[in-house]
Amino acid sequence: MSCKGIKIAAMICAVLAFVSCKAGDMQHKDDNTVPHTRDVFAMDTYMNITAYGYNAEKALDDAEKRIMQLEAELSATSETSEVWKLDHSDGEAVKLGSDTAELIAKALDMCKRTDGCLDITVYPVLKAWGFTTGEYRIPEKAEIAGLLRNVGYSDIKAEGNSFKLSGNAEIDLGAVAKGYTGDEIMEIMRSDDVKSAIINLGGNVQTLGKKPDGSEWKIAVRDPFSPDTDMCVLEVADRCVITSGNYERFFIGDDGKRYCHIIDPSDGYPADNGYVSVTVVGKDGFTCDALSTAVFVAGEKDSAGIMQDFADYDFLIVTENGKIYYTGGLAECFRNISSMPDEVITFD
Repeated sequence: MSCKGIKIAAMICAVLAFVSCKAGDMQHKDDNTVPHTRDVFAMDTYMNITAYGYNAEKALDDAEKRIMQLEAELSATSETSEVWKLDHSDGEAVKLGSDTAELIAKALDMCKRTDGCLDITVYPVLKAWGFTTGEYRIPEKAEIAGLLRNVGYSDIKAEGNSFKLSGNAEIDLGAVAKGYTGDEIMEIMRSDDVKSAIINLGGNVQTLGKKPDGSEWKIAVRDPFSPDTDMCVLEVADRCVITSGNYERFFIGDDGKRYCHIIDPSDGYPADNGYVSVTVVGKDGFTCDALSTAVFVAGEKDSAGIMQDFADYDFLIVTENGKIYYTGGLAECFRNISSMPDEVITFD
């Protein structure tokens, strides 16, 4: 073979090799079974996002940018955030960006619908207990009583995107921000044509579609009495699984009692109303997030009305005496792997 022939043959081999490599790359990118993952630390928690499909990496990039944007706007502790600006407005009206305004409006509606069991103005009381700094303490009753005078979601005045707090009131959107963020991430996934994804935002789990193999996602719910172990497994698709519990952030006081970070707005003390864990399952992360807090605060005595008002959502509750209760919509997807007895919730 001539030198020219050798060169042509070599070029053909090189082109074939290039095409083969590119075809392999495309096959890998088009393979919907290949997971693409991203770890993010934001909103004071570790987040994990997993997406499948050709556009997964773009979706992860877009999701991470959105998370950081929302954290910058919604943080109650960052002096550059919109929430901080409102909390330090000295009673003046503050015009907020669309994200913050929308979330506050949605949160206020949930405060009303849960009869104040969710109240975004309880933040000063939360701070007094040390849950925002880690410097835990049991405030005096007189201190709590004074702070409660500034607690009351109905005192927030809203006009369009402008909000006004009364007196020394402050808000915190921590009870709903992660659920709202999860919803935003899922919208990004859909717009980027991702069909299968799962996110874990510090215990807030949201799923898009089913797993790539067509099966449902298996979501483990932790045992509140032994948080390093799982209590049950839920099989879901296109659903959020969001839990609030007294084991997440708490301290043991000098009196030997456990005090958790979920404050009961009615008395200013950590909620202690018979529940140790509340998991909400439904399509909307924001609503699940808000309901998990509200039902936990309402407790055994007052939670039935809230659950009935939100019949499109399912609830999984663990009581302080070690019993599991769940609504009927979970009957086919709930598997108890603990030693606790379980029972379907019935309403009179």
